[in-house]
Amino acid sequence: MRIQQVANSQLKSVLLWEQMQKEAANILQKEPLLKGYLDKAILNCANFGEGLAQIISNRLATPVIGQKELFQICIEAFTADPQILEDAAEDLIAVCSRDPAASDYTSPFLYFKGPHALESWRVAHWLWQQGRRDFARFMQGIVSDVFGVDIHPAAQIGHGIMFDHATGIVIGETARVGNNVSILHNVTLGGTGKEQGDRHPKVGSGVMIGAGAKILGNIKIGDNAKIGAGSVVLADVMPHTTVAGIPARVVGIPKEDVPSLNMDQDLDTKETICTSACGQICNVKII
Repeated sequence: MRIQQVANSQLKSVLLWEQMQKEAANILQKEPLLKGYLDKAILNCANFGEGLAQIISNRLATPVIGQKELFQICIEAFTADPQILEDAAEDLIAVCSRDPAASDYTSPFLYFKGPHALESWRVAHWLWQQGRRDFARFMQGIVSDVFGVDIHPAAQIGHGIMFDHATGIVIGETARVGNNVSILHNVTLGGTGKEQGDRHPKVGSGVMIGAGAKILGNIKIGDNAKIGAGSVVLADVMPHTTVAGIPARVVGIPKEDVPSLNMDQDLDTKETICTSACGQICNVKII
């Protein structure tokens, strides 16, 4: 069953959990050595929230703050704001629909550090919003140590997000990320080092950010834009535009309506490449 095809009136987290329990039972038959992990994370859990709390708390537990305390923090967050679970469900669905390495819903839930880091951030963000900023910062530090992903708890991130591989992702305090965005490893949404206050990028919905890209400063990345791998973006990017290079320049128009959903890493067709590096879409065919 493809969860994204169900009616909007049904909670995706509930349907996702039902599917994952079936998948976990099948995994257990093939790999009995994983019984303890499958039981604790899925098969013995009452719902998606309990399972996600087990995953997060077991990954982030330290000698100072143990698994039980972190588990209770997660449950508190999910109970107070059920939208966290719906956003997390959208994130898992996004991974399964965009990443060919995700053959089922259970795999990213159990094994992929991208979703683990992102959903841990959602708990830290909730803590920040409740005024519990020291504990939020504590979680930020542990997530950075464990997953190699550093997201300030005050940042704002939508749903349907995929962190592909995730290692080295950095998102600053005043950054905003829209819905259905795909971010590959070693991406930075950072400041320039000069400003205070609102100093980080604002990324629209449907954007794909290639591996190693650095987007710096309080700039806007328009909806459905594509950022080429290794680019350094220092200025606004118009919607549905492809940029690449150091510094990044317009090189074309995405072939896809929503680049983040297709994950095409090419810099688009020759017919749309800017041949003069003028920063405009020239639509000049290259012979």
